[in-house]
Amino acid sequence: MFFDALKIINTMSKTGAIAFIFIIAITSNYITAQEPDKAKALLEQVSEKIQAYDNIVIDFKNVLINTEENIKHETRGNVSLSSEKYLLNFSGITRLFDGNKIYTIIPENEEITISNPSETEQAETAIVTPSALFNFYKKGYNYQWDALKDISGRKIQYIKLIPKDINSELEYLLLGIDITTKHIYNLINVGKDKVKTTLTVNSFKTNQPLSSQLFTFDKTKYDGYYINN
Repeated sequence: MFFDALKIINTMSKTGAIAFIFIIAITSNYITAQEPDKAKALLEQVSEKIQAYDNIVIDFKNVLINTEENIKHETRGNVSLSSEKYLLNFSGITRLFDGNKIYTIIPENEEITISNPSETEQAETAIVTPSALFNFYKKGYNYQWDALKDISGRKIQYIKLIPKDINSELEYLLLGIDITTKHIYNLINVGKDKVKTTLTVNSFKTNQPLSSQLFTFDKTKYDGYYINN
């Protein structure tokens, strides 16, 4: 396309060529300016749709790749979400938030830690709390409209999120969105240390008949566990 434009310019008068270059520059700047708006609009569509559900049940795969250390680590997990409550099972650990306290259950150690959801703990579990998972992009990032990929017959539009904080350990995030369902397909986290973590949603179910006790901590299930308050 660039070389075609050069051929056109060569056939023009000097004045015409300058005008042509000016038009290209204006058009290019306009398209570039629209990309963050397109990205933000799509993210808001996803957020609005997801938050309209009564509950969400997700099965996911998480893959960490560190090429420098020749490490590849894959884990699977699931999370049930309703309002701000959640039940997460990941890497042999269960984490429950009942709307008031966080219960971290480690069967291997027969240990349970009960804590209040401080800002630090909420930041650490941002990937599983509904408001954070679907609204985290609203603060601290610049947006870019990235690649559209065909993955197993699904059209996945990627949005690149670049931290505004130059001291962030994160280089960028890539959020893959199914443009048909407006559901999140995957989240790719690339650190400045080049460690890459990819969380892929394998199953995404909504408005499920969840037990009324699912987000309630039942101490009787953990007889003999050490409880750290």
